Amino acid sequence: MLVLLFKNPYFYRMAMNIRKGFRFATYEAPNLTPFEKLFDIFQELITHTSGDFDEAIDWLRELDKEYELTDENYTIEDFIEDLKAKGYIREEFKDGGGDGSDGEKSNGDISITAKMERLIRQRALDQIFGKLKRSGAGNHKTGKTGSGDEHTGEFRSYRYGDGLEHISMTESLRNAQINNGIGNFSLTEDDLVVEDTHHKSQMSTVLMIDISHSMILYGEDRITPAKKVAMALAELITTRYPKDTLDILVFGNDAWPIPIKDLPYLKVGPYHTNTVAGLQLAMDILRRKRNTNKQIFMITDGKPSCLRMPDGSYYKNSVGLDDYIVEKCYNMARQARKLHVPITTFMIAQDPYLMKFIREFTEANKGKAFFTGLQGLGEMIFEDYETNRKKRLK
Repeated sequence: MLVLLFKNPYFYRMAMNIRKGFRFATYEAPNLTPFEKLFDIFQELITHTSGDFDEAIDWLRELDKEYELTDENYTIEDFIEDLKAKGYIREEFKDGGGDGSDGEKSNGDISITAKMERLIRQRALDQIFGKLKRSGAGNHKTGKTGSGDEHTGEFRSYRYGDGLEHISMTESLRNAQINNGIGNFSLTEDDLVVEDTHHKSQMSTVLMIDISHSMILYGEDRITPAKKVAMALAELITTRYPKDTLDILVFGNDAWPIPIKDLPYLKVGPYHTNTVAGLQLAMDILRRKRNTNKQIFMITDGKPSCLRMPDGSYYKNSVGLDDYIVEKCYNMARQARKLHVPITTFMIAQDPYLMKFIREFTEANKGKAFFTGLQGLGEMIFEDYETNRKKRLK
């Protein structure tokens, strides 16, 4: 199997990308157990292999041969047993044991568990969010003060209707002492001081991920960075901004939503790119949201090349930009604009004619476009997510 993988330029490139993330020969992390050292690498491998445990272990064995990651005291087999004991993987039985209702995904005889899925999302969040500038992280405010639930550190006099939980007792008692003296202490309404708060909003975001075949063409793995961004964004929103919502959809010949727990298993298919179907589904999802603030993020590397016709057939054209398909995309952009839904496109490809299309698409929506490679994609999306929330809060 490994010989075949190395003959495949995609997997060879993947191996090179993985190796670049670890300095096996020159760096020895202090105070890490043998399990912890292997586990760090394994998490990266399981993400690249879309949750395929057997394939990830094959890669780990290959790296072990080259870099001597283990010794006779702790082997790959020991590592696998520890993964089982710690609840990161489980054995799947051939007789059909396990109905998958607990959120775990089977992939051969051994599968990763829901616990491992959560850990992968947390790792993606740490990898991406940890690179952001400190001043940009966590700035989640409207810039307007009033009745809210996020403290500003500033104080003002009590007004009728202010919640009791916002009264600063320390400052209020200090005012009472100043106004009435210690010997004749009394606390009146005029002494009360309230700590000001920011309004906090709710944002509904749909993240569209292109899974057309071009996402793995030319030996470049584009789907894994997109997948990591989705996992990190999902973890950020669910843990830090639970009032926000995030829906994730993928689009190839068609478009369909995927649950957060399925993100580690996301793969590219033999698809064309039906951007219109993705935008239609994104708009349908957002119409059902009660939040005032809504947005669409789209990660793509290719041109729109496919439409689903009313009779269920597909209209496809991979040669250049098809005027009929392109105009349908522009129409969707204009529809989103009328509904006050900005579309931010993260364009991985750098072809001039595709960049021209994205600029015109963005102009039709009055949204934004970023022409970027894979480097820094996650940081860019996170910063834009924060910026959009601040701009669109009321």
